[in-house]
Amino acid sequence: MSSFGPMSAQSQLAGRDEVGLLLLPGERILWRGRPDVWAYSMRGAWYLIPFSLLWGGFAIFWEVSVLASGGGPFFALWGIPFVVAGLYLIFGRILVARREAERTAYAVTNRRILILTGTFSRRTTELDLTQLPPSQLDVGSRGIGTITFGNLVGGFRPPPGWPTAGSFVSVPAFASVPDAANAYRLIQDARAAAVHNDGFRP
Repeated sequence: MSSFGPMSAQSQLAGRDEVGLLLLPGERILWRGRPDVWAYSMRGAWYLIPFSLLWGGFAIFWEVSVLASGGGPFFALWGIPFVVAGLYLIFGRILVARREAERTAYAVTNRRILILTGTFSRRTTELDLTQLPPSQLDVGSRGIGTITFGNLVGGFRPPPGWPTAGSFVSVPAFASVPDAANAYRLIQDARAAAVHNDGFRP
């Protein structure tokens, strides 16, 4: 069983209860885990941070310049939405991504892959092990990695909390999980056992 990312005991218990309620008769949990909150929240930071600072910095500079020069209420009001968007990209996106990470739970059973996520509402994704699409493992530092079930559109996964994320087709994944290589091996073993109808004994 994987170790959980840093979060409250209440959040961990809620995740366990949610997964348990989804189990079918005769189904048992082989593995469960959660994203590493920091790694999940900062995914894509190498290009998001420069872009967000550029956008936010320009918007704030524009607003301050208008107010300082007495540019009038129209131009002052015009800049406010851009300032708000800039502040969201710099700070708000990370808070939203953190909340999403804390509300995300992954599980592998002897029958299915289960993904529970959603920032403000709950969404459950399930994949039958016998019909599991080709999986991809990407491992970064400290063994934290992402297991993707299926092919990414254009090889791109929108970062959590990004405003346009909803416009992309979501490919199921265990994102930013600790000890991802071990979870990946277990998934492959569970899939092989399910396909051959052997049952799985970890």
